[in-house]
Amino acid sequence: MPALTDPYFSKSVTFICTHNQDGAMGVMINRPTDITYETLFEKIKVELHDSIVAHKYVMYGGPVQPERGFVLHQPAGEWDSTITIAENTALTTSKDILESVAIGVGPEKMLLTLGYAGWTPGQLEQEIAANSWLTVQAKDVETLHKILYDTADDDKLNVTLALLGVDPAMLSDVAGHA
Repeated sequence: MPALTDPYFSKSVTFICTHNQDGAMGVMINRPTDITYETLFEKIKVELHDSIVAHKYVMYGGPVQPERGFVLHQPAGEWDSTITIAENTALTTSKDILESVAIGVGPEKMLLTLGYAGWTPGQLEQEIAANSWLTVQAKDVETLHKILYDTADDDKLNVTLALLGVDPAMLSDVAGHA
């Protein structure tokens, strides 16, 4: 929401990966860093042979563990340290997926982030009640994948808001509570 001025999250689109009694975890999907896949792969000492992804930018996933990589991908596949989030959408934190990407046999679609956003139990719900976040659920897996993997980073906020029929210019930074 416009009232959220936290520099980490202002105008971010955060994809919630887990939300349960232990809290919530997600990754921002519209904040490219200045790090390319090629640069990241050099840093982790994995030779990148797939020139198609070499110049893609790694996303800033959030302020928690910004040195750790998180790969949102489709299909889910058989990688170490993977959690299935939605039908055919998964999050992997193990190096084996990057080694597969390096040789061109990784997942069909992916979004690589550094860091994540995390909330303690009840914290995200409190922030939503305080009008810090606007929530939207993709109407189907196809829409979700289109936003995650096929929408330009600069357009993800507007495309996500459009799922609610919201024009970002119409959002106010003043909250009302009934």
